[in-house]
Amino acid sequence: MADFTTGELFKTKAVTDDEVNVAVDAYLAAPDMGPFPIAEGYRINIDAAVKASNFATLVVSDDHASPAQKVKAVRTAILLARPVAS
Repeated sequence: MADFTTGELFKTKAVTDDEVNVAVDAYLAAPDMGPFPIAEGYRINIDAAVKASNFATLVVSDDHASPAQKVKAVRTAILLARPVAS
């Protein structure tokens, strides 16, 4: 695993806003997907990232949570996760 988070890669522009948005949309469409290529040279297991966050897990599974709340929870989980170099 990398020593940095996706959020740290985002700050250095190694991961773009569009790439994070694609990852969020992909997860919300198919939560049980395997490793996902977050950016060139990096992949992330989004399902594991969401499961590692109690908050994201609760929001995603809450039928009363709005789509925007789910997007923000998944995005936060992705930014906190540590990608794997590929």
